[in-house]
Amino acid sequence: MAIVQSATTLIQMTVDVGAREALIQNPKGEEESHVTAAFWMTASRALFLYLLIYILAPTASMFYGNADLATLARVVSLSVLFDGLISPRAYVAMKTMKFWKWAAVNNGGGILGVITAIALGVYMRDVWALAIGFCAENAARCVLSYSICPYRPRLPRFEAIRDLLRFSKGLIGLVLFNFVFMRTDVFVIGKLYSPAELGLYSMAVYLIQTPAGFVVNVMNQTLLPAMSRVQSDNVRLNRILLQLTEATVWIGLPATVFAVFCAHSLLTVAYGPRYGSASIALGLACCAALLNILNNQITQAFYAKGLPQLHRRSVGIMAVAALMMVYPLVKLLGAWGGQLACLIAIIVGYSLQVERIRGVTGLKISQYWHVFPIPVCTSIGIAVLWAFFSGYTIVSRPAPRILMGLALCLLTYCLAGALRYRQARVAQSEI
Repeated sequence: MAIVQSATTLIQMTVDVGAREALIQNPKGEEESHVTAAFWMTASRALFLYLLIYILAPTASMFYGNADLATLARVVSLSVLFDGLISPRAYVAMKTMKFWKWAAVNNGGGILGVITAIALGVYMRDVWALAIGFCAENAARCVLSYSICPYRPRLPRFEAIRDLLRFSKGLIGLVLFNFVFMRTDVFVIGKLYSPAELGLYSMAVYLIQTPAGFVVNVMNQTLLPAMSRVQSDNVRLNRILLQLTEATVWIGLPATVFAVFCAHSLLTVAYGPRYGSASIALGLACCAALLNILNNQITQAFYAKGLPQLHRRSVGIMAVAALMMVYPLVKLLGAWGGQLACLIAIIVGYSLQVERIRGVTGLKISQYWHVFPIPVCTSIGIAVLWAFFSGYTIVSRPAPRILMGLALCLLTYCLAGALRYRQARVAQSEI
């Protein structure tokens, strides 16, 4: 299933037209002509993708020597069709900041898909429960989108399509680069190691990538509309970016330290003792996820400015770095070398994005990095306390170890709240 989803996503991202982002960023995105244009762009792309995956599925099956992959890919790719047929009015709801509508569509479909997969898993106990659940998720989103955001397809106007494509030109190749960066490790590990080892690695990485992906999606759905409304006001745009970065660092760094030190315990409690062997991959994935969230916030500023090509350059470099490092690191270090390659690549790409934002919004680099020292020092303090207490027998078992980590995180959050309260009092007294 990891191979099928990765291959399907690869083909899906290769021809992404960025219609949703273009509709949200465009000042005319609420007009009927542009809504219709977005619908036909996504629908025609989805149909083309389904046919392409259907034709190429046997080739992937032969490459991995697994006859089940072809049929599995053809079923899973139905989700591409459902995703492409979602009502474009759901995207307009995001643009107009009626987030409850998109949340109902997106999260409602996700909940129904998970329930379907779990219910089928109890009885089927094989990969088809995941495949059908994945399709059910996007099918539910499609149905909910028309129930909550009604839309009737009309004939498109080519002027509106050209208008949306002007933004989309900056996205050409972006999703492919992003996929190479995010999924090369799966293909390499799947070729070099057994399906069981790939399964252990994938489940460990998904344990953090799933909630991190949810956070990124929520940010994308709120940040792009918010930043697009102030796209011509650099001062407000920078203020939004700095405040969000500070909050992310304060919340994310302690959580990352907790996940790194408790990786083995988390995997043991979540999946069982066998999965503890993938703890290094989980720890590296946590670090990469935090940097990816911070990187994504700068990306949304580029999108709001109508400059997605700036992000594309950064992701292209990340993809090249991942391609160069994944195979030798996986071969030398084992499966967890795949996440090490991803972490190094995201560090390079994130550094480039921080440098580029200065020329786009006038943000001072020193001002951006100013939000990091205190959270970093506090997180180092957590690491020191963890090293001190971890030698005691009482925290040698998984559950007490996790509880101690949560307590240290809570202590850090209380300290952050106290510091913020003191800063607010000082600022108020100066006024």
